[in-house]
Amino acid sequence: MNRELVKRIVLPLLVLVVIIQVWSGIAHVVEDFPTPSDTYVAAFGGVDAEGDDIVGVLSDPFYVENVDDKGLFWQIMESLKRVFGGFALALIVGVPLGLLIGMSKNAQYAFDPFIQIFKPVSPLAWLPLLLFIFQDINLTAISTIFITSIWPIIINTALGVRSVNEDYMNVAKVLQFTPMEKVVQIILPVAVPFIFTGMRLSLGIAWLVIVAAEMLTGGIGIGFWIWDEYNNLAYHNIIIGIIIVGLVGFILDVAMGKIADYFDYTKKGRS
Repeated sequence: MNRELVKRIVLPLLVLVVIIQVWSGIAHVVEDFPTPSDTYVAAFGGVDAEGDDIVGVLSDPFYVENVDDKGLFWQIMESLKRVFGGFALALIVGVPLGLLIGMSKNAQYAFDPFIQIFKPVSPLAWLPLLLFIFQDINLTAISTIFITSIWPIIINTALGVRSVNEDYMNVAKVLQFTPMEKVVQIILPVAVPFIFTGMRLSLGIAWLVIVAAEMLTGGIGIGFWIWDEYNNLAYHNIIIGIIIVGLVGFILDVAMGKIADYFDYTKKGRS
């Protein structure tokens, strides 16, 4: 077996062992803090430390009791729908705006101060105002995702446009390309890797934000599920929710990274 592959398997396992040991230590120090074994039982079912039979939250993630009581699979799906809704809107608005800012100094001067002002604003600062405007949980969550995830797309798209070699732009002038021809034939081939980098960052932010947004807005979704388990004093389930959020975020990041690599002609040229 390849030594590099062995390292990729063994080293994370060693870190996992350390994490479990630290987790067990915290459980011994903090009263009623869930142990790794009890959390496993809470996830998949079995007999807990007190001898009680437990039905794990992951033993039937597809159940639907009613509109507000669904399994974890449906909670995640609701969150992902909101994430991709806000992400799609950010993409539709962010890419053209980033192209405009990258191609026009006047547009850069006009928009850059507002981008720098609003980019650091926490999503939780936007959420109460958006809830007041829309009076709807889903629209509030989607618009919060849109506002907080649009900035990486705009900034990276503009950076990609500015990375175009000046000689290519001069050739476009000589050939009298229309603005659309210039964008399609010269700018986009160079800017696409930057755009996908912005999309990858944006999607990560979107998934990060949705958990906090759902905790405050309520309804259904993985964020609200975690908060509801806290109110029920089900601390095992909070840890399970954290792990699930991390795994879904990891999958989204890997998937977007693979898509970005596919469209990155510089990497294709080196392979």
